[in-house]
Amino acid sequence: MKAALTFAALVGAGGFFGSLARYSLTLFIQRQFPGSLFPWGTLAVNLLGCFLIGIVAGFIQEKQIISPAVSVFVLIGILGGFTTYSTFGYETFALLREAEFFRASATVLVHVVAGLALVWLGFGLATWK
Repeated sequence: MKAALTFAALVGAGGFFGSLARYSLTLFIQRQFPGSLFPWGTLAVNLLGCFLIGIVAGFIQEKQIISPAVSVFVLIGILGGFTTYSTFGYETFALLREAEFFRASATVLVHVVAGLALVWLGFGLATWK
């Protein structure tokens, strides 16, 4: 029980820092493109998050130099707070590495299509008069 509480605290602390980093980077990037209708800040956060989760996962898998507590703090906490898109990217990458091409394709399709559909549905419900 103590380990679970410790890990939960690590996730929460990491999420705090990751969320602040996401907010700050998004604002910084968007200010570089004033008047742009494209969400450059979100794109930058998502792509950077994918790159960082690749590095951290590589260190965990190949080098085994990161403890479980640090792994939880960084992967789930910081990068989870920064962007869950990085987790989506890594999980899809893992499926591709295992030659699970159908499952990887289905993952991408369902996340994108269902995600957009649910945003549309939620927005519609919230604004329905």
